[in-house]
Amino acid sequence: MSDEQPLTVRREGPVVRAVLNRPHRRNAMSAAMMEAMDALLGELEADRAARVLVLEGAGGHFCAGLDLGEVAQTPGDEAAKLSAQVARNAATGARFARIAALPQVVVARVQGGAFAGGLGFVCAADVALCDNTARFSAPEVRRGLVAAQILPWVVRRTGRAAAQRMVLQANVLDAAAAARIGLVHEALPDAAALDAAVAALVADLLRGAPGAVAETKALLAALGPVAPEGYAAAGADAFARCAVGEAKEGIAAFQEKRPPAWEAAPP
Repeated sequence: MSDEQPLTVRREGPVVRAVLNRPHRRNAMSAAMMEAMDALLGELEADRAARVLVLEGAGGHFCAGLDLGEVAQTPGDEAAKLSAQVARNAATGARFARIAALPQVVVARVQGGAFAGGLGFVCAADVALCDNTARFSAPEVRRGLVAAQILPWVVRRTGRAAAQRMVLQANVLDAAAAARIGLVHEALPDAAALDAAVAALVADLLRGAPGAVAETKALLAALGPVAPEGYAAAGADAFARCAVGEAKEGIAAFQEKRPPAWEAAPP
């Protein structure tokens, strides 16, 4: 399968639709996809004609998170790998912050899996809607990694108690469970209902004055930072240490479809 266009973008008047487009990898976040995403964010930050961004995934998937194949294949010696992982994770955190800070209203339209970094996209969006196929998880600890940069956004969306359970238990939530804890604003029964709900939401959003909407988003941000100063750097360092340590076994086990060495049999 080709990765020539890992992010497709189409403009429908004031509405921009961005589609994560690696369905053969469940839309896992490759470097090329994130480069395209960063370019789009740069355009939208200066675009006052665009008023709504709808973020979705191709092929019935939302986003499986970071492409673990790329993590495992990071070149260089241990110092170079550590530096690369720090940079990758820091960029991920900055990307979520940029999405949240856009003057446009960001809507996550979720079908299928929204795992790890994909979950971060959902929580950085202003509004998230899903259908009954949606599944949500922060599986990082099961791969020997940490949910470093998604954690503040999950906490902001669901509250600390629910987020704490998600990132430590690393289980999968279905659409109904996600709605119950506020991870998504609404869970629809099927794709047709999801499309209708997104269309109605977008129509409502376009009734708001664009300047007032942007100012309201800025005031929401002014209520307090999503994480304390220094958290992003500490998270990037923690992710990098795990990525060059336990994640070697965790990613190998995931790719080989076997339990990792640390997994104990349940009592």
